[in-house]
Amino acid sequence: MVKSSNSNVIPQIPLSRERILLAAMRLADDGGIESLSMRKLAQNLGVQAMSLYNHVANKDDILDGIVDLVVSEIEVPDLGIDWKTAMHRRANSAHEVLLRHPWVTMPIVSRINVGPAMLRYIDATLGCLCEAGFSYEIADRAWNAIDSHIYGFTLQKLNFPINEAEYVKTAKEYIPNIPADKYPYMNRLTHYLIDGHYDGIADFNFGLELILNGLEKLLNKA
Repeated sequence: MVKSSNSNVIPQIPLSRERILLAAMRLADDGGIESLSMRKLAQNLGVQAMSLYNHVANKDDILDGIVDLVVSEIEVPDLGIDWKTAMHRRANSAHEVLLRHPWVTMPIVSRINVGPAMLRYIDATLGCLCEAGFSYEIADRAWNAIDSHIYGFTLQKLNFPINEAEYVKTAKEYIPNIPADKYPYMNRLTHYLIDGHYDGIADFNFGLELILNGLEKLLNKA
């Protein structure tokens, strides 16, 4: 009698919303948001595409879900520490997370995101600012100003056409297009870069400090 054995059978991991979203986020990280489709996601998970709909409504539902997954990686402001320190940590954490997931900035700024991680993130941000003494109106304007810097700086860094290591080489190539008699200040700055007096690399914390210092002055006047 031949006895069957299941000792070599690898149990299949049950399909779940969490598993689907994690796989979708990996696809987006690897190939951008345009690479994400229900068919490709199903293939990646080794299931039929229709089985995904038992756990997610549609592609928009998946997109909302993976955006919230990314937001959950951002450090939430601590109401128990100095507000400027908390906002500084929050901003730098957000910038680092957005760089790890290059596709996510546009969905954050162009969609209504009301997942639990996003709501917790915003609520803690408002709470930190309000507890510091800002009015709700100014707190709202403040975190939007901070986020405009985060998202704008991140998008520019991700899409800037010149690699930082190529700045000097590019400056030398383009200096003939910036004659001193027509563009004296740009010409001087470009030579400053070429001569090694300045690296030309944008500083995230420079802009952040300008915003936070301005908010601090506003708070002290209140």
